[in-house]
Amino acid sequence: MMQKREAGFTLVELMIVMAIIGILLLIAVPRYKTTVLLAREAVLREDLHVLRSAIDSYTMDKQRAPQSLDELVQEGYLKKIPEDPITHSDTTWVTDTSDAMHSLDQTDPGVDDVHSGSTENGSDGQPYSTW
Repeated sequence: MMQKREAGFTLVELMIVMAIIGILLLIAVPRYKTTVLLAREAVLREDLHVLRSAIDSYTMDKQRAPQSLDELVQEGYLKKIPEDPITHSDTTWVTDTSDAMHSLDQTDPGVDDVHSGSTENGSDGQPYSTW
């Protein structure tokens, strides 16, 4: 008499499927990480543009530079300080202050530029802190 063969996969078939899945993961994971990094960099560029525009608008309107990024929020030029997409914090922004006076009334130097507080390099090889 012939025995009825049990339905299922053999060990060899399972090993082949696992090898194919592994190869696909080896291709997909690096591309995913690169795409996520490029998206974070795009958000960083946009955030820097928005912050710099708010600083310029404040300076033109008030005839003096803001003393901090918080002042931009308090005066309504920003709803909130954006989170740095590289460091994942809204407190790591590095501000540059200038001694250049924007009006004759101004006595204190103020914020005239902003950069990421990250020490990492971007995909273009430039440090994020110089963008």
